[in-house]
Amino acid sequence: MKKSLLIIGASGHGKVVADIAIKMNKWKSIAFLDDDESIKTSMGLEVIGKTTDAFIYKDEADFFVAIGNNETREEIQEKLVSEGLSIVTIIHPNAVIGTNVEIGNGTAIMAGVVINSSSRIGEGCIINTSCNLDHDNVIYEYVHISPGVNLAGTVTIGKGSWMGIGSVVSNNVNICSGCIVGAGAVVVKDITESGTYVGVPVRKLD
Repeated sequence: MKKSLLIIGASGHGKVVADIAIKMNKWKSIAFLDDDESIKTSMGLEVIGKTTDAFIYKDEADFFVAIGNNETREEIQEKLVSEGLSIVTIIHPNAVIGTNVEIGNGTAIMAGVVINSSSRIGEGCIINTSCNLDHDNVIYEYVHISPGVNLAGTVTIGKGSWMGIGSVVSNNVNICSGCIVGAGAVVVKDITESGTYVGVPVRKLD
């Protein structure tokens, strides 16, 4: 771990990540990179350049990609990884992480999250505020689990999927990659086709 942290993305998600990073108290300095030149500071922290400037700081800083869009986050993070930059994981001190839980690089675990034992969280995920993930969950890379989501035991969420705020997944359910599950939706059986799903229980939108 290096002395400095650079957060890519200074908007809403970046602010939450910065707040967590400050509370983690692991870096002597924290700053942002953002492609919007009109943003000079965020959360009282300086914006010191654009995304492409990350490579200038390769040897002196850790990095975190704080971009909400799953595809954009993946594109940027994979580029940084391919160039050998140090990607860290951000975990709020108030999160509860069970035994034998694996969390990939570039994943953010927000305040109030509970991840129970033997779960695996892939790289570049967002596990947002007050989510509950029970035992033996498998969350693949670049998934966004929105605030207040509840996943029962042995749930699998495929790569790049997005679970809407307050959605619920019953135990032993698999959701394939590339899915959007709407706010407040309830998933009670496997989803095997990518698409957008809403309702109680969920149905696929045409």
